[in-house]
Amino acid sequence: MAEKKTVSVKVYNMAGEEVSKMTLNAAVFNVEPHQQVMFDAVQVAQANARQATAKTKTRHEVSGGGKKPFRQKGTGRARAGSSRSPIWVGGGTIFGPVGTQNYKLSQNKKEHKLALKSALSLKTKNGLVVVDEINFTELKTKNFVKFLDAVKVAGKALVVVDEITEGIYASARNVGYAKVVTPDNVSVLDLLNVDNLIVSKASIKAIEEALK
Repeated sequence: MAEKKTVSVKVYNMAGEEVSKMTLNAAVFNVEPHQQVMFDAVQVAQANARQATAKTKTRHEVSGGGKKPFRQKGTGRARAGSSRSPIWVGGGTIFGPVGTQNYKLSQNKKEHKLALKSALSLKTKNGLVVVDEINFTELKTKNFVKFLDAVKVAGKALVVVDEITEGIYASARNVGYAKVVTPDNVSVLDLLNVDNLIVSKASIKAIEEALK
């Protein structure tokens, strides 16, 4: 698997002005994307977010039907002991979901790291913007939107900051096309689901340290 030794990117301030350059760790931000491990990581994330809320009632949980619906003989009908029987309309359900299903999946650490590196490398080639520092002193949504416009965000964005302060949280929470996370919460699903990856310099270092 061929990898470049260095990856150089421009660093911008929150006004969208270039202020410096930064060298990224090619072993994290410039690997050959591995499609299968990324697919597996997405499957794991989606499965683990699934809740086992679907449930049907068995004949023991359906209300009513404690009394024999009609006498055993002489009616011409098939004998029946309870209207809770699964063969009756409104009766219990056989083999339905019971609300205890376990949909959890897992991926080993080595593959998970490779999946993250693959997704980050895809974004490095198209959609990565590095910002020297991301912070908001005023709790205003318009300031966050102005910041995204300044760094030329088009479409959905994942913003990675070293700490989600009150200013960042309050400014970003009403912007539906942007999601703010810390480096330890960056997921393959999020990376593949956005058009732009906005990362602070401090977060770049934290990601490189975690995936080295």
